[in-house]
Amino acid sequence: MKSYALMIAAAAFAGLSAPALAQGGPTDPQIAHIAYTAGTIDIEAARQALTHTKSKAVRDFAQEMVRDHTAVNKQALALVKKLHVTPQANPTSASLTKDAAATRARLDKLHGAAFDRAYAQNEVKYHQTVNGALEKTLIPSAHNGELKSLLQTGLTLFREHQMHAEHLASSLK
Repeated sequence: MKSYALMIAAAAFAGLSAPALAQGGPTDPQIAHIAYTAGTIDIEAARQALTHTKSKAVRDFAQEMVRDHTAVNKQALALVKKLHVTPQANPTSASLTKDAAATRARLDKLHGAAFDRAYAQNEVKYHQTVNGALEKTLIPSAHNGELKSLLQTGLTLFREHQMHAEHLASSLK
């Protein structure tokens, strides 16, 4: 259950900035696409951290993100199949992908402690955005009861991830 919720909660990252949301909120198929995209992006960010950091704390956090979101992506696909939902590409997932590429490029230029701090700060912002989007947009927009329940569970779990990211960021100052 935790893994499903983490994936769905990751979808919220894109939820605040998308044109689709200005038109009444994302549909369940759009939420599914956003979720998969956001999970993949967090895996890529964590893998970038694993190649750049020498910090045990950053490495441990990044490994947790890779582990959780890899499992989540596999389980999210199973959930989508179970619900007979075809994920639908949308402006939110496209914007998320574009923004993530820019962030990775910016972080790629950093090394050592500067990279570690920037990565941790980015993860804090990511999780703050995820939590806000879950609460204000994705949960209210979800029509499927099982999806809505997973989003609510995701909000609880991502608050824990946010606290972990905040602790990491404060320890790197």
